[in-house]
Amino acid sequence: MTDRRTTLRLHEGGWIWADALVRGADTVRSVRLRNEAGVLVDEQAGVPAQDGDLVLATVFPAFGDAHSHAFHRLLRGRTHADGGTFWSWRDKMYAVAGALTPDAFERIATAVFTEMVANGWGAVGEFHYVHHRAHGGPYPDHDMEVALANGARASGIRLTLLDTCYLTGAIGADLSPEQRRFGDADAERWLERWFRLRNRLAATHPEVLLGAAIHSVRAVPADAIASIIRGLPTDVPLHIHLSEQAAENEQSLAAYGRTPTKVLADAGALSSRLSVVHATHLTDDDITVLGDAGVHAVFCPTTEADLGDGIGPATELVAAGARLAVGSDQNAVVDPLLELRGLEAGERLRSQTRGRFSPQELLTIGTQGGYSSLGVPAHGAVGGPFDFVEVDSASVRTAGSMPPQLLLTSTGSDVIRTIVAGRVVYDRGRDGARLAHAAAELARFAADPASRSEGDS
Repeated sequence: MTDRRTTLRLHEGGWIWADALVRGADTVRSVRLRNEAGVLVDEQAGVPAQDGDLVLATVFPAFGDAHSHAFHRLLRGRTHADGGTFWSWRDKMYAVAGALTPDAFERIATAVFTEMVANGWGAVGEFHYVHHRAHGGPYPDHDMEVALANGARASGIRLTLLDTCYLTGAIGADLSPEQRRFGDADAERWLERWFRLRNRLAATHPEVLLGAAIHSVRAVPADAIASIIRGLPTDVPLHIHLSEQAAENEQSLAAYGRTPTKVLADAGALSSRLSVVHATHLTDDDITVLGDAGVHAVFCPTTEADLGDGIGPATELVAAGARLAVGSDQNAVVDPLLELRGLEAGERLRSQTRGRFSPQELLTIGTQGGYSSLGVPAHGAVGGPFDFVEVDSASVRTAGSMPPQLLLTSTGSDVIRTIVAGRVVYDRGRDGARLAHAAAELARFAADPASRSEGDS
């Protein structure tokens, strides 16, 4: 077969031809897909490639990373041998957060988001709470948020910026010195800043979707959660860390006499626009309430394993009516295929039964589940975003795999191309130097998080 490769450009028309498009329960063969202004506008199955087509092999809809803290990537390979718990790991994370400058944050985000597109993520939800200067004073023009938006633009990934309200160090406790740059004093001031940020991004980064997040029941009081629900537009994606550790449940029961899920329910927070991250330590009643609301439950298996958090009740949540998505969280692993495999592996380990989620269900979780959680329209079919990922079906890991089961044999190393909004944002054959630069940036900042470029203040 002749490889007629062209580069698809954003806002221009163009066709790709794929030998196999894996979508849902179907594998469509010999399919042409036309991009127009970043939207899939035409699909022709069972046809040969035409001159000028970008010829691909096995293609999936791009994966959606529903939960990321980009700067946590600096801890990769530097905390895993230390023992302890989530709480001892958190102290090391605070030290990194305290050293960030806007310039460093932009360069770190660019490198991490570049790593993401190289591994098949087409969209990311950045759960962002490092808002202010280290002493808590504001930056003049949303500098940290703009840094993330610039990083997303440079890498080509879709960004849902989940600007996060973070008010207390624990239930009933003031912010610690390490947490001051996260806080906005109260819900009303956070809402004011959120609306100013929306205007700022609309003027300079219209491609960024601004969502919102409540850090946790530990970090936002119940009355403030209710104020946020009343103050936010109803169509804004809303995320929260929920019951990640048993200690969070114990603190909530001691303070409120209710589980974190019930605190959210009483505050009016439970709805289909809500994504609950981790959802690891839930009661049966919690599962029922979350399912009835139709929330997204965002599992981050590689992080939950690394931090020793536990294995959440994924199949029970689905049975109750919740929708699943996955995220990379601390970015110790940036690989959608390993997150999906970890989700299935956790289910197998706790149930001692294979095939808890079929390959088709895993694909939905990794693609539509992630995009929906982030407020991005469904992709992979006519009328949706032109976001795809090509996976090598003949590597040493994948040779012989049936196309739908590539989810259980491939890794991010098998990603050949990632296409976002009709633009090839990663090509394994051309982007080696770009990835090497990203790796060098991350290594430098990991060694010294306070590294600054010439002239940075």
